[in-house]
Amino acid sequence: MNDSKRKILKAASMLFLEGGTAALSVRAIAARAGVSTIGIYSHFQGKQGILDALYIEAFNAVIEALAVDDLATDARERVLLASRRYLQTAEEYEPHYGLIFGKLDDSYQPSDQARSLAASGFTRLSEVVGGLLAADAPASAKRDAALQIWALIHGFVGLKNHAVVELVDMRGWEERAMEAVVILVDCILRQVQHPDGTTSLR
Repeated sequence: MNDSKRKILKAASMLFLEGGTAALSVRAIAARAGVSTIGIYSHFQGKQGILDALYIEAFNAVIEALAVDDLATDARERVLLASRRYLQTAEEYEPHYGLIFGKLDDSYQPSDQARSLAASGFTRLSEVVGGLLAADAPASAKRDAALQIWALIHGFVGLKNHAVVELVDMRGWEERAMEAVVILVDCILRQVQHPDGTTSLR
């Protein structure tokens, strides 16, 4: 990606963080990026193309964060590492995260490519978390376990990204999130392993 595209995406991400999709006019993006409006259309075919590029960039980062197969020795450690990397990615890509998981207005609908990448992200998470279950566990059980992990870490990110400081002290939020993930992962493992070796998550 060339410098102009990077400047445009950075400008768009900051504008989105400040004011949501309503703040993302082509003129505002161009002014923030220091490029012409023609340059916006040349590189991204307008606002829709920029939003799609941010959406895709975000899910590529999430999928990369979940690439832990060669980084940990067992299923439990892989899930914990993937969770920590996910939290770090959500922090690094905060505007993008707000775009892909926030409430979108009618001004943007993800393209088929973006939706397909999002589905790939959840499939990857299901594969990582599915390693906690028995080898013969059905795909539905893996998806359910992945949803539990995802809901937990997403909840912490959501609280951190919103104005809840008056209600909740979010200092050390990442470590507190990981403590909760450890509890949930160990609970899943206990549910899976019965004395007779059967799998309970079905």
